[in-house]
Amino acid sequence: MFTGIVEETGVIVARERTEDGLRLRIGADAVATDLEHGQSISVSGVCLTVERFEAGAWFEVFLATETIERTYLGDLAEGDTVNLERAMPADGRFDGHVVQGHVDAVATVSSIESVEEDWFFEFELPEGYERYVVEKGSITLDGISLTVADLDSEIGRVTVAIIPTTYDLTTLAEKEVGDPVHLEVDVLAKYVERLLEARFE
Repeated sequence: MFTGIVEETGVIVARERTEDGLRLRIGADAVATDLEHGQSISVSGVCLTVERFEAGAWFEVFLATETIERTYLGDLAEGDTVNLERAMPADGRFDGHVVQGHVDAVATVSSIESVEEDWFFEFELPEGYERYVVEKGSITLDGISLTVADLDSEIGRVTVAIIPTTYDLTTLAEKEVGDPVHLEVDVLAKYVERLLEARFE
């Protein structure tokens, strides 16, 4: 489990296509200093398993075919950056919200606006996912725990306010209109939906 509080950004330093999928080597500093083989790590919101690593320098993860088809990680090239977060320890501080690292879909940046020191990002959600989003609720975009500032359910667009720290410490500073982002809706909303469905079946 993750919290959506990005620890640092990493850089794709190598990629190797295999018969079964894709292997990425990601350069990182802090995140790569305290890793173990088989450990879970969030790469721009996608929960992946550490296969190899060099402390303080890099780590490698493998993307199976399903992961490549469900995310945009397979389109990344050497030099591209990603958001990184290690799994939360049992005794860790819970600063974001419950993030599983299970990407629901890929959303799209539809608008970026700078207002004084803050930024307002608008995202177009895939059809059907707006029902899991509520104003002032939590949403995960590219592994970042964010609060919904505004929601237009009719057209499936959500707006989030980004403070300077989040803008500077994540990949949001590099995003442009039309770029993809990994979407994970609040898992609590999906549980509530399932419970209601079961009740009225």
